Amino acid sequence: MDGKPVVLINAFEVPVGDDEAFLSGWQRARDFLSTQPGYLGVVLHRSLAGDAEFRFVNVAHWASREDFLAAVGQPEFRDTTFPWPFHAALYAVVASDAADAELERDETRVGAG
Repeated sequence: MDGKPVVLINAFEVPVGDDEAFLSGWQRARDFLSTQPGYLGVVLHRSLAGDAEFRFVNVAHWASREDFLAAVGQPEFRDTTFPWPFHAALYAVVASDAADAELERDETRVGAG
């Protein structure tokens, strides 16, 4: 799987009322990560149910596992505090529907470069 595109899926436990503070922290992290080699993009989702355990879910695309690990290993990222519990894992795309076909082609092209 080395050198192939990966997807970071990160679910956050953000209490109701903390949205603005969370979004500000998320944007700072995104601003830093977007400058790192291998970063392909991110989409942040907010639950429509106010009582959802994971009110925010981040889905980020990276050119490779190695690029992602290098980025989050940077002192500027590693030394930041983020008070909300999160549950993150890297995934490989194993199947997609037509809506994801363009993204999958783009990831393959970037990952092959």
